[in-house]
Amino acid sequence: MTYQDKDLTCKECGAGFSFTASEQAFYAEKGFQNEPSRCPECRAARKAQSGRSNNSGFRQQREMFDTTCSECGVATQVPFKPTAGKPVYCRDCFQAHKRY
Repeated sequence: MTYQDKDLTCKECGAGFSFTASEQAFYAEKGFQNEPSRCPECRAARKAQSGRSNNSGFRQQREMFDTTCSECGVATQVPFKPTAGKPVYCRDCFQAHKRY
């Protein structure tokens, strides 16, 4: 099926926006039945307001643990609880010890 760009009006702010042929193809591929009713700016604002943005989503903030690097002695934070007797490295020392 061939698509052509459509001019739509945002129901939120009243601004005109283009529903491009490639966006229409994407919507069809995903099985979406309705055209977008909000402009990209209002969609982004709505996602951010509802907490549904991709960068924060439903992921919780990771707990970090303070420790000292076993190699260089610098204070650092790691995303796991350090185990006694096992070395813990800062970012730089970890990269130096990393095996590929």
